Amino acid sequence: MMRSLYTAASGMRAQQTNVDNISNNLSNVNTVGYKTQKAEFKSLLYQTIQAKTTSANGEQKPISAQVGLGTRIASNTAIFTQGAPQATESNSDFAIEGDGFFAVRGADGQIYYTRNGSFNWTMGVNGVTLATSEGYPVLDSNGNAIVLPANIASGNAVVSDSGQVGYTNGEGVYVPLNQQIGLFQFNNPGGLEKKASTLYAITNASGQALNEATTAGLTRSKVLQGYLEGSNVQVADEMVNLIIAQRAYQLNSKAITTSDEMLEQANNLKR
Repeated sequence: MMRSLYTAASGMRAQQTNVDNISNNLSNVNTVGYKTQKAEFKSLLYQTIQAKTTSANGEQKPISAQVGLGTRIASNTAIFTQGAPQATESNSDFAIEGDGFFAVRGADGQIYYTRNGSFNWTMGVNGVTLATSEGYPVLDSNGNAIVLPANIASGNAVVSDSGQVGYTNGEGVYVPLNQQIGLFQFNNPGGLEKKASTLYAITNASGQALNEATTAGLTRSKVLQGYLEGSNVQVADEMVNLIIAQRAYQLNSKAITTSDEMLEQANNLKR
């Protein structure tokens, strides 16, 4: 019965983490480029009560008797399915159609990756620079900040579906620049480390970033100017998962209550 107390308590802890994860998904349902996360569980150690041995009659027991000792969260896996594109009225908003990520340089000088294309044209050290809402410069395929020429207004900036940066001149003619928005892929995007502001950092599990402009064999992503990628959170699914997690939490709580009552009855037995 003491085993049941610890086992049910581990289930309550795991389901609480599951509810926390679902709550985070629901709170980010309107976050641009957010990827839903799914909690995955694993069982804990098993205690062997009876081993597979030969009985006194010489008969071989086919199976042993083992009792599990509970569960725990194994991982929170990000699901990198495509979010729905949402049209905007800004020429500095971009959505990715495909498996690519934008690259930005953080305040610490490190490169981070994101699907959130809600950018702005801002005055940087070298001129009008494409940056995130936090002011982090967006990088091109060569790892440099994307800067418009001094005589070009940000309202005239045009980006093709391949990520080529250009502008329209006074006659409405498109003029390409020698810069392309950097798009990068990963062999295992689920291994990326999650940061704030929908940023991701490279880890050993994710592998190094694969530059779509220079890496052969990759399916190229498309850049959609004037669009943002919506969150891929499915509210109906999350509500169902929330109800399931709540019921599992209640069942584990009931198991603890039942075990406690059985212990009380055992302690009250008279010899």
